[in-house]
Amino acid sequence: MLVAIWAASGFYLVDQSERGVVLRFGKYNDIVGPGLHWNPPIIDDVREINVTKVRSLSQTKSMLTQDENIVEVQMSVQYQVSNPRDFLLNVRAPEVSLENAMDSALRHEVGSADMNDILTSGRELLASNVKSRLQSYLDNYGVGLTLQTINVESTSAPAAVQDSFDDVIKAREDRQRTINQALAYENSILPAAQGQAQRIIEEAEGYKESVVAKSQGEANRFTSLLTEYQKAPEIIRERMYLETMGEVLGKTNKVLVDVENGNSLMYLPLDKLAGKSNATSEDASGMSRSELDRVSRQASDALGRSSQSSNDSSNSIRREGRQ
Repeated sequence: MLVAIWAASGFYLVDQSERGVVLRFGKYNDIVGPGLHWNPPIIDDVREINVTKVRSLSQTKSMLTQDENIVEVQMSVQYQVSNPRDFLLNVRAPEVSLENAMDSALRHEVGSADMNDILTSGRELLASNVKSRLQSYLDNYGVGLTLQTINVESTSAPAAVQDSFDDVIKAREDRQRTINQALAYENSILPAAQGQAQRIIEEAEGYKESVVAKSQGEANRFTSLLTEYQKAPEIIRERMYLETMGEVLGKTNKVLVDVENGNSLMYLPLDKLAGKSNATSEDASGMSRSELDRVSRQASDALGRSSQSSNDSSNSIRREGRQ
C-alpha cells in the first residue's frame, strides 16, 4: 500500500508554457517538456520553469556623461528564460544579476556619450548599444536569459537645471523648424528658377541658331555674288549700285524732280500723295489729281522759259563781245 502511494505521488503534469528541470539527489539530471511525467518521489525533485512568459524590469539611475554632466535615465527591459537549467542552477538570483548587469551596461554607454545626444536624438542608439552589451554580459554570466526589447523611457537633466535644458531643447526645435521652412521655400523656388533658366538657355540656343544660319546665308550669298562679280565686274557693280540706291531712296518721303538742262531742283509735295490717293480722292494737302498735274505742268513750263531766257542772254553777250 505504501509503495502504491509512493509510486502514485510520482506523477506530475508540466504545462505547455513550462519546462521541468529534474534534480536527482539535488544534482541536475534532465529537462522534461510539457505533458504527464513520472519521477520517483523523494529521489527526484522537479522544478517547473516558465519559458514563454515575458518578464520585465525597470530602473531609474543618475549617471555621469562623457562631457561630465549628470543625467537621469529611466530604462525598462523585457526578457524571457531561454535556458531553464542555467536560470535555475548557475545563478542564485538571476533577476538581481540582470539588474546589476543592466546598471553596468547603462553606465558604460552613458559614460561614452554626450549629454545632448542622450537627451535628444541619441536615445534610440543608447537603447541599442545597451541591449547588445547587456546580452553579452548575461551570456558570460550564464544566467539563461534572453533579452526581447530595451526601452529608454525618459532621459532628463537634474531638477536644478531642468528649466535651462528645456530652453535649450526649445531653441533646438525652433532651429529645426526654421530649417524645414527654408527647405520648403527652396523646394518651391528652385523648380521655378530652374525652369526659367532652362527657358533662357533654350531662347539663347534658338537665337544662336538663327544668327548662325543668317550669317551662313549671308556668307553663301557673298560667295555667290563674288563668283558672279569675277565673271562680269561692270555689270555686277552697276546692278549693286542701282539696288542700293533703290533701297536707300525708297525709304525717303521726298520726291525729287530733275529738269534736263536746268540749274535747279524743285521739291514738289508728292510725299503725302504717293500710295495714298486715287482717281477720285483728294490728297492730304487738299489738291485733286487734276490740280496736281496742272501745277506740275506749270512748274515745268516755268523752268523751260527760265532756261530759254538764260540761253538767249548768253547768246546776246557773245554777239556783243564779237562786235
